[in-house]
Amino acid sequence: MILEVIATSVLDAKLAQEHGADRIELISGIVEGGVTPSIGLIEQVVKAVDIPVNVMLRPHANGFRYDGDDLGVMARDAGIIRESGAAGIVMGMLDERGEIDTSALEMLLNETGKLAVTFHRAFDELQDRRSALELLSRYPAIRKILTSGGKSSVLDAKEEIAELAKLSEGRSLAILAGSGLGVETLDEFIRQTQVREVHMGTGVRRNGRALEPIDPDKLRAAADIVARYK
Repeated sequence: MILEVIATSVLDAKLAQEHGADRIELISGIVEGGVTPSIGLIEQVVKAVDIPVNVMLRPHANGFRYDGDDLGVMARDAGIIRESGAAGIVMGMLDERGEIDTSALEMLLNETGKLAVTFHRAFDELQDRRSALELLSRYPAIRKILTSGGKSSVLDAKEEIAELAKLSEGRSLAILAGSGLGVETLDEFIRQTQVREVHMGTGVRRNGRALEPIDPDKLRAAADIVARYK
């Protein structure tokens, strides 16, 4: 059982490690859903913690469709992230039909090297997430799918998450469930969905606000819940 926590600063990363997170998703622009952090932030966070750091690869917050210029930026950033010592990259891309842009995906997978890849919540905009899971499972580098089950809050998609988690069994990728989880809902959510990885952001921040730092008490409480399932 894995608890992944969003970090947007070196302080966040240190607090995440100190208070029980198993892994960090490092982003900037948390209010916009996350964009690629700066080189300096990536390097300093990787140096500051020992737990795995997965870095967002997203050049802008204007959706998940990328033109050639965007992909050039992403390829360059992927190389920097790869060389930084980060554990993984978080990315996702859609084509004009609203389906996974496999050409862009494969191009970027050539740049990620041996890093573990998480396909992020672009997955939630897909019409057929079950077929998409099948497609993504063909790429060995893709280890996780971060999803809220197509809803704004994962708490409204428990059946969907449970089904996706079941479909992922025996495959090289796992379902990472996130968006809307809080300490008070975490235990029941894990029990009902049987998901093995959870992702928390504002649910472990002070006052439940995206732009405030991680709340050590909330994070420790969440980590203690997750520990019951390890």
